[in-house]
Amino acid sequence: MDKKQHCHLAKRMKNLWEYVKSLFEQAEQSSPSQPVHHGLIERSETEQEDYQHWKSTFSSRRLLNWLNEQHIQYLVNADHLDEAIDFLNTPSAKGFVIHFEKTRYPRRETVHLFDLLKERVLLQGYRSYISDVRTYNRTSWVETIQRHYLKPPSQLRQPIKEKFEQKYGNITIQLVEHDQKVAYLKFNATSYKDHLFKDADDFKELMSALLI
Repeated sequence: MDKKQHCHLAKRMKNLWEYVKSLFEQAEQSSPSQPVHHGLIERSETEQEDYQHWKSTFSSRRLLNWLNEQHIQYLVNADHLDEAIDFLNTPSAKGFVIHFEKTRYPRRETVHLFDLLKERVLLQGYRSYISDVRTYNRTSWVETIQRHYLKPPSQLRQPIKEKFEQKYGNITIQLVEHDQKVAYLKFNATSYKDHLFKDADDFKELMSALLI
């Protein structure tokens, strides 16, 4: 290698190192509002095929049955819930959190459940507003959040003098990973207590529709 080639290689290596260093700096300085990565969720053809197959398996049915059993238990006696799940119940927010770090479910199944919940919400007349993913740095780990955000059917066709239908409210489904390991899945329906809106439908009805 002559001197000119050596200088050219050294310059390329320096530029590469500067690029790598900038990536680490971006990750360290990132936050939920300024993620190092933010984009739309995209599933490969292989992932989509695997998802369609998974929906017909015993594994998917077992997971849905467990979730249904836990919801029934919550309604009867919340003190005897599995440690891997919590339910949310406030005047404006209803939902649940599955702590997958306390289970043995593989990441593949958690992602499929995440997408299945969205699919079944859409069957209730909802519309997909956005499905995105963002990654940013936390103190002890790198956090990645996949999110499906869905809204009730369009309210533009309603007569102006009538209150707006909100069904179960706006729905957010999040799959949260810490250092590429699934931590939890959160399903949240947020409704409005406002004179412009009718009361939200009973969340129990939505759970029944999700878990059939």
